[in-house]
Amino acid sequence: MLRALYLVYFILIGFPIFAIITIITALTTVIGCALGGKNIFSYYPGMIWSRSALFLSGCRLIIKGKENIRKESNYVVVANHQGAYDIFMMYGYLGIRFRWVMKAGIRKIPFVGMACKSAGFIFVDDKNPNSIHRTMESAEKVLENKSSIFIFPEGSRTKDGKMGRFKKGAIVMADKLDVPILPVTIEGSYKVLRIGSLFPHPHKLYMTIHPELKVSDFGEKPMSLIKATEEAKNRVASALPE
Repeated sequence: MLRALYLVYFILIGFPIFAIITIITALTTVIGCALGGKNIFSYYPGMIWSRSALFLSGCRLIIKGKENIRKESNYVVVANHQGAYDIFMMYGYLGIRFRWVMKAGIRKIPFVGMACKSAGFIFVDDKNPNSIHRTMESAEKVLENKSSIFIFPEGSRTKDGKMGRFKKGAIVMADKLDVPILPVTIEGSYKVLRIGSLFPHPHKLYMTIHPELKVSDFGEKPMSLIKATEEAKNRVASALPE
């Protein structure tokens, strides 16, 4: 009965409001960035959009470890990827400005892709060999603008709720750019909206921010890259249920 009432609410009220907010957010981001306010409009409209999405979906978020963020530092932020609501959790409540490293296909999503491009998010095309070089150049520009970088090292959302293998691309980027890695654990969003689901299931969400680490803490390369990748994954996994 409660599920039926929720679906009626979400279809008739929640989703239409979210769709309107999405369009307004996209247009605000595009116009604001075009007028020279990229540092402001690449972050704050999306933050409000993300918080609105969680509110409209009836999801409550609990955050731990905010004391591990140094406000004056830039990071390569890494987190596990449970579902679509990971984006709302990170963008809405992490509390630091960052640019996403995302798949090139997102650029085709109406309004969202346009806003992401205007905000200076970094698109990666796995099929293009030159994409890695362009990604590094874009990442350097992001750091020069006092913004952090965010990557899902698993590359895609989990299909079974379990955390997958961490690819070392984010760790390599952090090493080359000489910035610390900030591991973050996301828990609960898999239960909100799994791959293939049309409508969310309200659920309590958790975000745990772990102490930072640097590749240089793990000795000489190439083993330091492997060890740092494993340590980042272990820290993320430490806040997940058995």
